[in-house]
Amino acid sequence: MRPSIWKSVQSSANRHQLLRRGFGSGASCERKVAVLGAAGGIGQPLALLMKLNPLVSRLALYDIAGTPGVAADVSHVNTRSEVAGYVGEEQLGQALEGSDVVIIPAGVPRKPGMTRDDLFNINAGIVKSLCTAIAKYCPNALVNMISNPVNSTVPIAAEVFKKAGTYNERKLVGVTTLVVVRAKTFYAGKAKVPVAEVNVPIVGGHAGITILPLFSQATPKANLSGDEIEALTKRTQDGETEVVEAKAGKGSATLSMAYAGAIFADACLKGLNGVPDVIECSFVQSNVTELPFFASKVRLGKNGVEEVLGLGPISEYEKQGLESLMPELKASIEKGVKFAHQS
Repeated sequence: MRPSIWKSVQSSANRHQLLRRGFGSGASCERKVAVLGAAGGIGQPLALLMKLNPLVSRLALYDIAGTPGVAADVSHVNTRSEVAGYVGEEQLGQALEGSDVVIIPAGVPRKPGMTRDDLFNINAGIVKSLCTAIAKYCPNALVNMISNPVNSTVPIAAEVFKKAGTYNERKLVGVTTLVVVRAKTFYAGKAKVPVAEVNVPIVGGHAGITILPLFSQATPKANLSGDEIEALTKRTQDGETEVVEAKAGKGSATLSMAYAGAIFADACLKGLNGVPDVIECSFVQSNVTELPFFASKVRLGKNGVEEVLGLGPISEYEKQGLESLMPELKASIEKGVKFAHQS
């Protein structure tokens, strides 16, 4: 086993303290992780990163095609987890049974001529189908939702689980770690501080203006101007567009998303294993605002989301951003709920 590789990956994301506390007793636990959409652009690097995580004892890789090859490839990595590949709807139940954590990066990228509604309907349908299977085969699993748009797919999943009678608000989390990773990177560059020491909470949602970095709470503190904070906020909100344009329309953020998904899944596993003070930002059922779902810092533990933390003190600029994002986030949540109730 080569835990040093994973430690190196983790330390660059400011997780060295949790590693020291979590890798001892945590590595002895038997934990199964299922990745749904494992043959895709996010799924493949995510599968590799989860294979490197010593907290994983069994890794189930599922997709509608191509999974046996991905599983064979990843299984040759000399870490402790056993890897199995599953393909097609008839094997979805086998992939899910006994899973402690289910990660869902499944979906299709936007293609030429495809409207946003076209993309939404396809990905929302995929999420609805997968969550129906989760409710049947592993209703107690902690579900990590990556599939976009997270602002809508998390509410879709919640409604599916409610219909099945398995909904547990502590066990459904929208992965917003990518925007946190971006904010840390951008802030470190502007503030000229080591990125491994940076922490930036992000609240709201996971698309466009619904993404609200709280740079007023960023650490280490830096004396940045209002214009610099505004520019950092906009760059964080537009991070996906930056990648799409750099790839000249031939892809989106797959590698950084896989990295972020692996960071968050690791936090979930540590929480399930009883590591104390595991705190990450996530899009969850919430009472922080009047909206039923909202991204903020959460404390992860043996039951999943143990506590949803409040906003804390925010600047006037951030208060304006919060007010501006609410209508759009509300509409996205309602769109997801409406889709979930369509036959």
